[in-house]
Amino acid sequence: MNPVTQVSGRAYPWGAKNIDTDVIIPAHWLKTVTRTGLGKGAFETVRAQEGNIFDDPRYAGAPVLIAGDNFGCGSSREHAAWALADMGIAAVIAPSFSDIFSGNAFKNGIVPVVLPQDAVDRLIEVAKTDTVTVDLETMTVTTPFQDRFPFHLDAFRRQCLMEGLDEVGLTLARDTEISKYEAGVDEHRPWMSGERRHAGIVVESAGRT
Repeated sequence: MNPVTQVSGRAYPWGAKNIDTDVIIPAHWLKTVTRTGLGKGAFETVRAQEGNIFDDPRYAGAPVLIAGDNFGCGSSREHAAWALADMGIAAVIAPSFSDIFSGNAFKNGIVPVVLPQDAVDRLIEVAKTDTVTVDLETMTVTTPFQDRFPFHLDAFRRQCLMEGLDEVGLTLARDTEISKYEAGVDEHRPWMSGERRHAGIVVESAGRT
């Protein structure tokens, strides 16, 4: 995923509470296994309402979403994070998140920012006319009006976001250590490498059948 150090721009000043993943991306969109194109289905039921915030030209392409308590509750579908990312959202600010959604957001390069309700209320007002900035270097959310709201993020997740490392990237970053360990296993426990080769043959054969 792409490194994220700062997300700055217009923000959707939504503030809705208890938004579950079925609202973020309805179940009938889950047939796809790719991450692209889901932005078209994001908040489909909300967009069906006239004058909804997501089709307001003032916020077109906004990289920040300001939501209410318990954002991302409901089912664990990772498609919710995929849909947000596909519509260009790189940070979500809310008083609280579902744990599973927060993890899925992190794995897809979206910054989940937890702030108290009064800070969220202030940002909603600012976002109606001006930009909002989420900065991972300083761990703050700021506005052009000298508002400065500090937030906390797990140090490991912050590092991964700033370096653009997902689970695959983390594994590849340790390729040398992994190869060294496996070479040591082959040298000191040769019977284990034989078992691995045998397992590989079995899996390959099963794949052909």
